[in-house]
Amino acid sequence: MNRHEVDSLCRLGATDLVARIRSREISPVDVVRACAARIEETEPVLHAFSVLTIESALERAAAIEARLAAGDAVGPLAGLPIGVKDMIHVRGVPTSFGSVIFRDAIAAEDDPVVERLFAAGAVSLGKTNTPEFAFSSVGHNPAFPPTSNPWNPELTPGGSSSGSGAAVAAGQCPVALGTDRAGSIRIPSAHCGIFGFKPSNGLVPACDGDDSMSTIGPMTRTVADAALLMSVMTGYEPRDRLSIPVAGIEWQTAARGEVRGMRVGFSRDFGYAPVDPLVTAVVEQAARVFERELGCTVEEFTPGWKDPWYDFLTLCTAGLDLGQMRELVDRHAAQMSPHVVDAVRHEWGALDFSGAEATRRRMWKRMVELTRQYDFLLTPTVAIPPFALLSQGPEMIAGRPVRPMEWIPFTFPANMCGMPAASVPAGWTSRGLPVGMQIIGPRFGDTTVLKAAAAFERARPWRDRWPEPSRAPAPA
Repeated sequence: MNRHEVDSLCRLGATDLVARIRSREISPVDVVRACAARIEETEPVLHAFSVLTIESALERAAAIEARLAAGDAVGPLAGLPIGVKDMIHVRGVPTSFGSVIFRDAIAAEDDPVVERLFAAGAVSLGKTNTPEFAFSSVGHNPAFPPTSNPWNPELTPGGSSSGSGAAVAAGQCPVALGTDRAGSIRIPSAHCGIFGFKPSNGLVPACDGDDSMSTIGPMTRTVADAALLMSVMTGYEPRDRLSIPVAGIEWQTAARGEVRGMRVGFSRDFGYAPVDPLVTAVVEQAARVFERELGCTVEEFTPGWKDPWYDFLTLCTAGLDLGQMRELVDRHAAQMSPHVVDAVRHEWGALDFSGAEATRRRMWKRMVELTRQYDFLLTPTVAIPPFALLSQGPEMIAGRPVRPMEWIPFTFPANMCGMPAASVPAGWTSRGLPVGMQIIGPRFGDTTVLKAAAAFERARPWRDRWPEPSRAPAPA
């Protein structure tokens, strides 16, 4: 397969690929081979995958091709290659969680969302890299080489769905799965220049079925591609105690919807967050598109709460099996990420947990008020452009000293409140680095978020802008 053939297939989005495979215009085997060639070319630079399963992907693709030739049903994702974040189980494949401890732990069964994608005809190319236990917003861990940003391999891709973001942006796969507890789909989508969607909690069955803030969602090149995956991924799952029944959601129709006449709230800093002026300039210009070109009314807002980061981190820890994690730390601390060890060993108390829940209740009440006043909200996705690889974050933003994670102030409130949110490519800095804009909707207003994202995509399309990480890095 020559370069032109590889590039042509790898630049097709999921919706186009599925349509052409189903019509037998292209072969699902050739699509997997093209992805494999792109991975072979770019993976020495990106390290987006922790495990590759190309051979099994080719076998699945060949079986789908045979069924198409026989006129049999093949499912709505007919041969679509996907990447699966290494926090999600695929039977017979290691689930390492980005940890040396679990690097060789083979999954005994597929997670529910993987079952659904496979039943719909998707084929997995492998597991995408993640920071250890997804407990970070960057792309490195102790178990595998660090994932790099396709726009400049010396920079972070963001995280924790770091490998998924880099793989989709670089054309290694048309779509990938991420998980999102603090922005882990939206942050790498922003830093890698792709679309990332965090659904309302409960719509997509979770990995462990016991996390009130984390959910699985699609990372794609277009809004339509995310809607295609959502049409397969959602629905009640009895193994997930937080799963809810879903019926009558027209996901793909939403990706063609209009936003004219909608009311939009915009905040550049939540009233307290330091934001890089480069990000502010790009996102303000993008927000104005909704008023000047898409027929919306845009007003500025501030949520009115104080920075809730500590309370959020407390809730994250409450969602862990803290006893088991402390046993792991006692045995393996030297092999683990220092920030994970510190969080697990921190002396959390009852007042921390009750105070965090009280903060979440106040935030929920305020978010309900805002999403009654506005159809959707706009913010920057993250406060800074991509920064140096192997760092947890900058020490200064806009001239202010900051904590290591103070660069992600905008994403985790949606997780605390279970609301849908997406990151769209808002534009690029003068140095060619992507900047994301976040769209937040009311709880179960997922189709509104997709409509807003799709409307912006039509006004400011991004899918044809491609990095070439294997050839020449972007300027630092």
